[in-house]
Amino acid sequence: MALEPRSSSDVSGLTKAARTLRFAAGLIVLALPLSGCGTGALWDKFMAKDDTFVDEPADKLYNEGLYMMNEKKDLKAASKKFEEVDRQHPYSDWARKSLLMSAYSFYQAGDYDSCIGSATRYVTLHPGSPDASYAQYLIAASHFDQIPDISRDQGRTEKAIAALEEVVRKYPTSEYATQAKAKIQAARDQLAGKEMAVGRYYIEKRDFTAAINRFKTVVTQYQTTRHVEEALYRLTEAYMAIGIAGEAQTAAAVLGHNFPDSRWYKDAYNLVKSGGLEPSENQGSWISRTFKKIGLG
Repeated sequence: MALEPRSSSDVSGLTKAARTLRFAAGLIVLALPLSGCGTGALWDKFMAKDDTFVDEPADKLYNEGLYMMNEKKDLKAASKKFEEVDRQHPYSDWARKSLLMSAYSFYQAGDYDSCIGSATRYVTLHPGSPDASYAQYLIAASHFDQIPDISRDQGRTEKAIAALEEVVRKYPTSEYATQAKAKIQAARDQLAGKEMAVGRYYIEKRDFTAAINRFKTVVTQYQTTRHVEEALYRLTEAYMAIGIAGEAQTAAAVLGHNFPDSRWYKDAYNLVKSGGLEPSENQGSWISRTFKKIGLG
């Protein structure tokens, strides 16, 4: 049989097909040495099962956290173990326990912000838990432990008082309510101390009106603190300085009536006497009304 000659278009098509096959073959040849240079290892890693994040038993992680905290004294490592329980077993009872232990370990380490975060989460997730009162107390104690010196701004002190009052309000019969009340008193004493420091500064500057306002704050808002005795004396001093003898006499008299053995009363008495006066209480004075209101007068 005679072969028919191909047209020029047929020859052109075959030529293009041949070129395509040669190009594809070239890609295959290039791929083979690449696989020998590490592509196969990458492919194996891609296809292999990832065993990096294998869940561990919750109780094992929890006990490791206790060990790190109690035996190794490594609070940071302990916190990580407790957090891992919560991450791997978020709905377990171990997670609830670990969240509280995480807050405690953060508190012990002095990482107060992390403690507040964990304890707040605990109270939010487990408000009915028997340990919720302790978590709330950890929040308050974290704020309390950050109370600054009286020479600095007392915003943290006010936050501490608010958090401590929350413990007393939510859990009035708990053992932590008693501890919170003691801390509230100490924090209020700190705020009173700040007012006294500023008041003394104004006394030194002979700005007696500004000083009186500071001491008045102590008498009206912090009358159960240890600073109230000095505040009454300073009021006697400031009122005498600006010539308001009646209020000076009342301050001295109220001081003597409520704190007769105070050294501040002796100083107030001598100050009033030096002006030819005697301590004498004016029942209509704000000082007298304040102390009657709180049952001290």
